[in-house]
Amino acid sequence: MNKFIPSSLVLLFSIFTMYAQPKNTKISSTSLILKDVTITGKVLDKETKEPLEYATVSFLNKQKNKIVAGGITDINGVFSIPVPKGVYDISVEYISFVTQTIPNKKIISNTNLGVFYLEIDLESLDEVEIIAERTTVEIKLDKKIYNVGKDLTVSGGTVSDVLDNVPSVSVDGEGNVALRGNDNVRILINGKPSGLVGLNSTDALKQLPAESIEKVEVITSPSARYEAEGTAGILNIILRRSKLLGLNGSITANVGHPDAAGLSGNINYRTRNVNFFSTTSYRYNERLGHWYNDVKYNDINTPDLDEKRDWIDIRKGITTNTGMEWYINDLASLTTGIVYRNNNKDDRSINNLIQLNKNTGTTTRNLRLNPELGDNETIQYSVNFVKNFEDSDQKLTFDFQYEDTNNDQNSIVNFNSVDTEMVANFEDQTNILLQSDYVLPIGEKSQFEIGYRGDFSNNTTDFRVDTLNVNTNMFDVNKNLTNIFNFKQYLTAAYIQFGSKMDKFSYLLGLRLENTRTTIDQPTTGDFKRKNLTGLFPTVNLNYKMSEDESITLGYNRRLRRPRGFMLNPFPSRSSIANVFQGNPDLDPTYTDRFEVGYLNRFNKFTLSSALYYAHSTNVMTFISRRTGETVIINDEEFPVIERGPVNLATANRYGFEFNLNYSPSRKWRVNTDFNIFKFRRDGNFEGIELGADNLIWSARLTNKLTLPYKVDWQTNLNYNGPSEDAQNNRKGRLSTNTAFSKDLFKDKASIAFNIIDVFNSNISMNHITAETFTAYQEIQFRGGRIYNVSFTYRFNQQKKRERSGNFDSDGVEM
Repeated sequence: MNKFIPSSLVLLFSIFTMYAQPKNTKISSTSLILKDVTITGKVLDKETKEPLEYATVSFLNKQKNKIVAGGITDINGVFSIPVPKGVYDISVEYISFVTQTIPNKKIISNTNLGVFYLEIDLESLDEVEIIAERTTVEIKLDKKIYNVGKDLTVSGGTVSDVLDNVPSVSVDGEGNVALRGNDNVRILINGKPSGLVGLNSTDALKQLPAESIEKVEVITSPSARYEAEGTAGILNIILRRSKLLGLNGSITANVGHPDAAGLSGNINYRTRNVNFFSTTSYRYNERLGHWYNDVKYNDINTPDLDEKRDWIDIRKGITTNTGMEWYINDLASLTTGIVYRNNNKDDRSINNLIQLNKNTGTTTRNLRLNPELGDNETIQYSVNFVKNFEDSDQKLTFDFQYEDTNNDQNSIVNFNSVDTEMVANFEDQTNILLQSDYVLPIGEKSQFEIGYRGDFSNNTTDFRVDTLNVNTNMFDVNKNLTNIFNFKQYLTAAYIQFGSKMDKFSYLLGLRLENTRTTIDQPTTGDFKRKNLTGLFPTVNLNYKMSEDESITLGYNRRLRRPRGFMLNPFPSRSSIANVFQGNPDLDPTYTDRFEVGYLNRFNKFTLSSALYYAHSTNVMTFISRRTGETVIINDEEFPVIERGPVNLATANRYGFEFNLNYSPSRKWRVNTDFNIFKFRRDGNFEGIELGADNLIWSARLTNKLTLPYKVDWQTNLNYNGPSEDAQNNRKGRLSTNTAFSKDLFKDKASIAFNIIDVFNSNISMNHITAETFTAYQEIQFRGGRIYNVSFTYRFNQQKKRERSGNFDSDGVEM
């Protein structure tokens, strides 16, 4: 693996020196030439007459074609800048205001330029998405783009909260993300894997602040440009990064109940040639949870089990994404960044176990404590180089990314006030990403694209279990569970795609080749296994635009789901003394062919977006449970040990319908709806165990936002997951309601929001299980009831986006 690092750096350096030769380079910093005179002045808002802090004043020397001096205004709008004697074009700029210019100004002595009155640039306001008032959607050929606006219910929340409000996307109580009911979703940050997601995406998404998101791309029919991983599709989270001149950003603080607190900031500072950006947050959260399991065995000799577990999940940590973008010249830029994430968790679980003896009618009570401490640290370095070409829309990009993640967990199992087991899990993963893409326009309406991607990861898991020896009262290493697992996965891919537009018809065709090499090495047992798989993944995306407001799309793509490292580890790990999880090193990827027909129509104040979709999967990975033949003794009663693990199982078909309707009767009232229903059918059996499924699943969502008197915004979200049933499970429907209020302060420079999650304390999963030898009733509430949160946001040098008149849904169909 180390061979890739020096070769990658050499490659990047060569590319940089080839394309980074500056042409007419402009330097946006104070010149090194001795300053002879001082230029002063003041910048005010023309409408309010208030000072504009951080306005940019620059002095351009036309003969040298560069900016030789510059500075920014203070809190009073005043500037004082040392400048060499000469003749300059002086420009005064401020975010979303019209730039003022004094041409050919001769500077020979200390000069006061007076007061500059800047007025708002209405056109530029339409381009500023930093604090957009409302969420809008763009429909493109291969994706939907949700521009995240002022969503009150996620103010002070996390990325998980934002995703749970995006149509087609759902997030369960544990933070697991699903797209149209399918949890095999590939999550990208700014188009690439990121340390902001890390080894455990649910933990990371719970720490990243909601205010850091600019938009979310929901890609249900990915083009060949995207990796083939993810049978449901791809969620690409785009983080905020302003490119406007000067200093701008926002700071958000929040507190909540159960105990929660956070502080986050998005800061950008842009000169002519350099843009510094940083998104940093610290969060502390406590979440309560409840689990209830009532098992009744058909075998009269086996006691019934009534089990209740309550837990407190405490998570805290810091996350930052900081970098610098250097505009080398008008056609090339270089961006470097560092992602650092350090999160800790403290899970405190109390398990009450009640055994009912049917023969004697007596009950036995046991108390099991399982506190777990965890540390997760990620650091990622990235370099991105972009080269555009003169008189052409050609574009060449190179990316290099190195990431190192450590995830350590320790727990002590206490049974009836006695420590019985110590478990330690240490996981270390390194990942190197190399990527290059080239776009070549052909004529005015066609485009060719080609690219390469290499993704090389190494993962080591050191798992140790020590159990109490009742004879010596000492802890001994459990050699049946303790092991070291080394897993390497090297992915190499290349793609080509071609798109064109002919009158009302447009298309995008692509083909991707991916090679996957995996290595499993277990020094504990001496086991060693390699696999080398190569596959072709075609994509087809078609669009027919019947009018400016109505269009239809057709998409096909082939995707796959690769088994993760823990699914391949053959050494067992257990969640309890009678339940064991064991991976399967012979697992192969699941392959899925997906078809989709979409329809978009805008009429009056409505926007309708709908889709019919079908997915056929082979080699489906399914988790099965079976008896190992071993037993354990609990309170003098014998219980069978149940082993759970993944296998490749036959085929599955999923076909469904999605319906989104947005209604905007006025600027003060907007209603968004989302409905998804799909049929899932799986055929197969394993070792005589029938594992087929035939299930109809549906969900609905309603978001209503209303502006009340005194400009108080009120938003309510209703989410309902319909009931579902298969051979063993009968799951009840589940309703959750979130509401929020918000008020802007200090002339829209700040806002305060109050939100309640799960208003009616109804977000509880209930399931009846019917098996051959037992029946069970389960209840799970991951969030443990209502959550209250108050957040305060202050914005500096940012203007709200003014809404356009007419149709408020700025949807668009583009190539």
